[in-house]
Amino acid sequence: MTPPWTVELYENDEGGCPVREFLEALDKPGRAKVVAIIALLAERGPTLPFPYSSQVKGKIRELRTHYGKEHYRVLYSGAPGRAFVLLHALEKRSEKIPDGDVELAETRRKKHLEQPEHH
Repeated sequence: MTPPWTVELYENDEGGCPVREFLEALDKPGRAKVVAIIALLAERGPTLPFPYSSQVKGKIRELRTHYGKEHYRVLYSGAPGRAFVLLHALEKRSEKIPDGDVELAETRRKKHLEQPEHH
């Protein structure tokens, strides 16, 4: 069996972790659904199919899950060495992920790759 993929959480310059903060703010059932989809990404890697994962823009992909009427999205990207980095999470309230959320994920992806341990 292939070893699981590594899933990293993006940390900002102040040491904050936006995806962890998003998860901690969810109620238990919602958090469990998002954590389960993250575990599935670690297990399946890039072969994780739609509807669990889909392309958003460029190198940005989304993990997709819902609990009741709430639709959760975790924006992520591949990282060097069998890894993914979770960049941003949101409750999706419209048909399309807002451009501002996608741009934020792209900015975080670039910052993450600039860190010395990711070269």
